[in-house]
Amino acid sequence: MQDNKTVYVTGGAQGIGLGIAHYLLNTGYRVVITDIDQEALSAATSRLKHSERLLTLVADVSNEQHVIDSLTQAVSHFGQLDGVVHNAGIADPFHGPVEALTLSTWQAYLNTNLTGAFLCAKHAAKHLRKQQGSIVMMASTRALQSEPDTEAYAASKGGIVALTHALAVSLGPDVRVNAISPGWIEVGDWQKPSRQQPVEHRSIDLAQHPAGRVGTPDDIASLTRFLLSDEARFVTGQNFVADGGMTRKMIYAE
Repeated sequence: MQDNKTVYVTGGAQGIGLGIAHYLLNTGYRVVITDIDQEALSAATSRLKHSERLLTLVADVSNEQHVIDSLTQAVSHFGQLDGVVHNAGIADPFHGPVEALTLSTWQAYLNTNLTGAFLCAKHAAKHLRKQQGSIVMMASTRALQSEPDTEAYAASKGGIVALTHALAVSLGPDVRVNAISPGWIEVGDWQKPSRQQPVEHRSIDLAQHPAGRVGTPDDIASLTRFLLSDEARFVTGQNFVADGGMTRKMIYAE
């Protein structure tokens, strides 16, 4: 149990972020969730039911003052900061030819997915140094491989991987920094109520994974907990691919 450790999770009201928050709370952590979606935050607060160890805050990670203010509130509320999980991001890749990708759309992906990660690390560093803390960045297998016409998303996640090892070198040995690159993670049950929907996977979907299934938020959350913990004290600057082996399997068109 991690009764005295506080972790700040961005984009924690839905999807993988909510799964991480749920897992950390159930293993004894104190958790601060930030999210831009107030409706999702309210639903997450009701779902998680750990009011004494949970703080939820509305914040936009691409806004530096929001990041500063939410980190200040987190430390004021719980007295310390031991970990940061940067999960906030525009999740759905823009699908369209690069000629149609506007500069504003490109910048929106980078501002939230990558600049948000930088701002969280920048302003959390002084608090994490005091606690010999840890940062976990949420990258993606899209940092390593792509579908056509997903340049903005892929670039933002590739940037996360590079930022991770840069920060690990700059902040070490006081703070460890690692990234996780999730593959296909089913989050249908981890959305706010207005977005939840039943999900079925075809046998061909499952067969793409050597593990025989798509992933769940718990698959990412358990790895996150390990990387935040003292058990991983010799692990830093790494990108962990958690995709059921999908990126290792050659798939031929039929």
